[in-house]
Amino acid sequence: MTMHNPPHPGELLRDDVLPALGLSVTAAARELGVTRAALSRVLHGHASISPEMALRIERWLGVERGGRAEVWAGMQLDYDLWRARHGQAA
Repeated sequence: MTMHNPPHPGELLRDDVLPALGLSVTAAARELGVTRAALSRVLHGHASISPEMALRIERWLGVERGGRAEVWAGMQLDYDLWRARHGQAA
């Protein structure tokens, strides 16, 4: 069975969540309470979704809209484990 690299959770934010909300990176960063640069690093897979960021996403989106912190942290863990298992630097 071939496993495929799970996407970085930032890709989901960038490709699905922000467009669905009609938000720019700058506007989303403002709403999340982070800098545009910090959010951009996450969106492009250059930074992990930290537990703090997962909680920010939860407060921002709300649990009922897919923002549960455990889901975002879990996606990050899945991504990190896949990379570690396949010998890729995290």
